[in-house]
Amino acid sequence: MRIIGIDPGTGILGFGIIEVVKGKPQLVDGGVIRTPVKEDDAVRLLTIYEELTDIIVDTKPSEMAVEKLFFAQNVTTAMTVAQARGVVLLTGMQAGLRISEYTPLQIKQALTGYGRAEKKQIQEMVRVILGLKKIPKPDDCADALATAICHSMTSNIKT
Repeated sequence: MRIIGIDPGTGILGFGIIEVVKGKPQLVDGGVIRTPVKEDDAVRLLTIYEELTDIIVDTKPSEMAVEKLFFAQNVTTAMTVAQARGVVLLTGMQAGLRISEYTPLQIKQALTGYGRAEKKQIQEMVRVILGLKKIPKPDDCADALATAICHSMTSNIKT
């Protein structure tokens, strides 16, 4: 089973693809989609759509795990991230992927057993679970991989 995890954002959107083989997640690919801050929002969303579509076509996941929004400090930021999430969900649906969504608390709980784990703890668990020498960079990529790993652990994927 191949899963693409997404850490939504408009300026930087993290993605991470894992393959679950005999119940063990393995890294396939990961990175970020960046859009220029001064670019019009519609153009930024189109860039996310086009680049994410290309990533899905190239890596062929069958499932998508997306981090849910969990903040309300800056309404403007929340709205732009929500727009990016909408594009992500649409892209996943158009690609025929099964989509699951997880809160940050669920992701932390799945990876560390503790829902209030620090970001560094999550990143270290991503490194350990995937058997990597270094924590994936940037943070958005590590967060996306954490989301994909969470999905693999909570959906009982064994293939």
